[in-house]
Amino acid sequence: MKQNTIKNLFTYFLFASVAFSYAQTESKITKPNILYIMSDDHTSQAIGAYGSRLARLNPTPTIDRLAKEGIMLENAFVTNSICTPSRASIMTGQFGQVNGVVDLSGRLAPENQYLPIEIKKQGYETAMIGKWHLKHAPEAFDYYNVLPGQGDYHNPTLYSNEGGEKKEIRFEEDLVREVNATTYDGHSSDVITDISLEWLKNKRDKSKPFLLMHQFKAPHDFFEYAPRYKDYLEDVEIPEPANMWYNGNNGSIATRGENNELMDTIGSSIGHRNVIRNMGMHMGIDPNIPDPEYKKMAYQEYLKRYLRCVKGVDDNVKRIFDYLEAEGIMDNTIIIYTGDQGFMLGEHDYIDKRWMYEESQRMPFLVRYPKTIKAGSRTDAMVNNTDFAPTMIDMVGGKIPDYMQGSSFKSILETQKEPEGWKQDTYYRYWMHMAHKHNNPAHFGIRTKEYKLIFYYGRDYNTERNTSEQKWAHNPESMSDFITPVAWEFYDLKNDPEEMDNRYGDEKYATVISDLKTRLEELRSEVKEDDSKYPQIKKVVNEYWD
Repeated sequence: MKQNTIKNLFTYFLFASVAFSYAQTESKITKPNILYIMSDDHTSQAIGAYGSRLARLNPTPTIDRLAKEGIMLENAFVTNSICTPSRASIMTGQFGQVNGVVDLSGRLAPENQYLPIEIKKQGYETAMIGKWHLKHAPEAFDYYNVLPGQGDYHNPTLYSNEGGEKKEIRFEEDLVREVNATTYDGHSSDVITDISLEWLKNKRDKSKPFLLMHQFKAPHDFFEYAPRYKDYLEDVEIPEPANMWYNGNNGSIATRGENNELMDTIGSSIGHRNVIRNMGMHMGIDPNIPDPEYKKMAYQEYLKRYLRCVKGVDDNVKRIFDYLEAEGIMDNTIIIYTGDQGFMLGEHDYIDKRWMYEESQRMPFLVRYPKTIKAGSRTDAMVNNTDFAPTMIDMVGGKIPDYMQGSSFKSILETQKEPEGWKQDTYYRYWMHMAHKHNNPAHFGIRTKEYKLIFYYGRDYNTERNTSEQKWAHNPESMSDFITPVAWEFYDLKNDPEEMDNRYGDEKYATVISDLKTRLEELRSEVKEDDSKYPQIKKVVNEYWD
């Protein structure tokens, strides 16, 4: 008995000594850790701190903490509102035509996964956990455990550079790879957080600072929430956006067709408007119910499922924060929260993303780092997702490589002031065309703090079959081969923040629009999106520019 007591005491002191040693090691780390949290399709309207119509529902109390204790960016924008290209721009600091990832079939080779490569030069250990979606494995990271493609919401399989069983997985039609895969029990948000916590606690080298990219699948469609949230918001009437019912003068012939003939085809809807894809179909609403009842029912079910996924994200973010605080490293960790783009939650009667309209183009971006960032800060400085990698590299003392097109906004985070010469506009390009039955026309444009100018050129870049003779057909497997009408749209965001009145062609704005076109042309050259490889698109641009 006495020997067992001595043995137990020895074991206790041994573990205590090791734990103290780890704590001492972590306390000696002078460079900050980086925890980059990104959710798929988590739009700013569904984050309380951004003050949208949904804020009163209190969907994100943990994420809102970052705004209270750090800084909230009001003008962070995606350069292409679709998952794979956005993630590639975040990883490379480059626009799509430079990094080669312009649509969902794009892939990013390990030698082009620049962010972890540059961060490791500063002595960091790196990990990528959760949704990756860039086809090639994230091998530039020291550790990875990621979903193949979109992955599953429930009992997901992830593949890793450690452990697992060999399994062939098809990532694309022409890309099948053998990977080390493990299937986990539970909801993906919980599983991804479990894996991140396991890495933080037991796998990383605690003598080094870390970059952990923790990336949720949620709240991507089809919004499969964890069972414990089935009653969350059940008896709550979710506020509707007014323009779900009345869309004013939003859009153009490019989004509506001549005499509105394409209204039932372009842009997936909440209610019956779009006969090819609408949210009522996904939510299991009886198609025999007419609008407006069908539309109301679809919207309520849609938002409740979406916000239940968001609630699961927020609760899991709290689990990570609890760990950081227990370890005493919360304040020495740069914590970033963002989405991979925005998302339409019924605004303009649209679902999904892809559009250059505000709800789709704007990204949430919140940062907490009390050593240099003042609590409760806000900034309206314009940034886009090519700036994320340069900023993280700069924040840990690295040199931003010349091959990155983005710029560091570190000084803006610390001072809330724009440095001399800081960008006053941002470029956007949705390359895909009439894809996945959401049927959004291809377009590009420029956004400043006051104005937005969009050009719909209505052609897919990836086909030789675009000709003026091609006709429309309802509900084919793919509409990417079909042209759509060409048009410009212009919005005065100061007077029309909800983009309800396309004023292109209004003489009052003729000078503003002319100046924006000149700047848009310059921007396209600067970011190397001049379409020299795509003569059909270039021809349309030249023909309709004026």
